[in-house]
Amino acid sequence: MQIRHSISKNEYQRMTTRELRDTFLVDGLFAPGEIRMVYWETDRTVIGAATPHAQPLKLETEKELAAEFFCERRELGVINIGAAGKVKVGDAIYDLAPLDGLYVGRGNRDVTFVSDDPRTPARFYLISYPAHAVYPVVLVKKADAKRIALGSRVTANQRTLYQYIHEDGVKSCQLVMGFTQIDPGSVWNTMPPHTHLRRSEVYLYFDIPDDAVVFHFLGAPDETRHLVAQSAEVALSPVWSIHSGCGTRAYSFVWAMGGENQRFADMDAVACRDLR
Repeated sequence: MQIRHSISKNEYQRMTTRELRDTFLVDGLFAPGEIRMVYWETDRTVIGAATPHAQPLKLETEKELAAEFFCERRELGVINIGAAGKVKVGDAIYDLAPLDGLYVGRGNRDVTFVSDDPRTPARFYLISYPAHAVYPVVLVKKADAKRIALGSRVTANQRTLYQYIHEDGVKSCQLVMGFTQIDPGSVWNTMPPHTHLRRSEVYLYFDIPDDAVVFHFLGAPDETRHLVAQSAEVALSPVWSIHSGCGTRAYSFVWAMGGENQRFADMDAVACRDLR
């Protein structure tokens, strides 16, 4: 398990492009036949991916967690950004079509990932936070997620937000999770931007064409920087940072948050004219 340390808004001002990428961008998560994970100090977040091919992949604990099994004291969110697959939790098997999600509560000892067809594998994106209570395992089909239409063509940010694990949906301790699809012809997400000191946030960008990128903006509102992200790369957003992106083409991203509340509207908005 790779470790990413927390960085303050003062330190980050002096960082080079390479240092910014090494700190706030996660790449190489989706490795064929492997589970890869990153432990981010902020809110004790674990970000990972399981890409099963011919053999199932079992979610194992890591020494950094000091636990007998991964979900001993943690909850887990899963969204499949690949082809069809299955997640086995204990003796129960859950079928995840593309863009289906799953919540796995604290205390589930055995979690295993399988692709229906190894030639076109599932790609399970994983987010985990510490959990103080037990909630049941819930499968969320894309068709059943709460949909919210946002933005407009005039502002180049027309998009559809799908809520999976949230305050009024699937119950969790602190995990909030879903994904957003940018409409063709639009490029911006989360604009105007915001911060929220109560929660950190993680973006997984995906469905970015090979000849396109997303410019992910981060930093204090009066001292912004950017990362150039390709498909299946993750941007980490500390509590003091904005999080917004602009693509050279339409794209999608999974968003996930952990912190002291789950209110979707808990945002400290930043006016575009105040950005620097």
